[in-house]
Amino acid sequence: MELHRLKDKVIVISGGTKGVGKTMAEVCGREGAKVVIGGRDEKAAKEALRNVKIFGSEGIFVHTDLLKVEDCMKLFDKAYETYGKIDGFFNYAGVTPVSPLDSCSEETFDWIMDVNFKSCFFCCQQAIKYMRKTGGGSIVLTGSAHAWGGQKDRAAYACSKGVLRTLMEHIAHNYAVEQIRCNYLTLGWTPTEGEVELRKRLGESEAELRKRAAAILPLGRMCERNDYVEAIIYMLSDASAMMTGSTFRVTAGEYI
Repeated sequence: MELHRLKDKVIVISGGTKGVGKTMAEVCGREGAKVVIGGRDEKAAKEALRNVKIFGSEGIFVHTDLLKVEDCMKLFDKAYETYGKIDGFFNYAGVTPVSPLDSCSEETFDWIMDVNFKSCFFCCQQAIKYMRKTGGGSIVLTGSAHAWGGQKDRAAYACSKGVLRTLMEHIAHNYAVEQIRCNYLTLGWTPTEGEVELRKRLGESEAELRKRAAAILPLGRMCERNDYVEAIIYMLSDASAMMTGSTFRVTAGEYI
């Protein structure tokens, strides 16, 4: 039996056509929310929305190129235009290329920062604009254990996730008086499409990746998409009404 913990809420998800974002689009629908999916993969979005409708809810897809600020704005404009409010924003979109400090190119640096930070900054701007119209809402930023320094081959990525922690605390501190909450979900090592593709390019199969990660992670396995579901639902729902400015770790015990 589903609890419908997000009943009648409107949830916007950036990066909602891939990985944890797509999973959460479907789960939010199952929990009674109207879902607004931002991303570039229309086929994947339509699949997610079919599942949302099976669960008895509804949603829309807004084609969103996060390298364009106008697209970030359009995502929220369309959500508000369609449903008249925005209750939650899950910022999942991000890229994780190899980016060591001693060899990262300007092009790679700009790409990481534009997708991981700049787009999130302007999406949050829009989320706040509309949440304050209807009495508040909840913003969940996707973080990483790399934010606390990062491994050697992830310097720019680590910085992008570190600055999201600052953004989270800024929003939490300055917008709580408007009932707008913001929390930071620290995701662990997850075999998403992007991670698996990256490792394959480096000569490691998914099976090899999983075996290597299992030997490293204290809890003995990689995090799967469903491992994050309850944490995200909690942060988007009224159950966490008094929670803001928190760093919520789901990392299989991983510290970097």
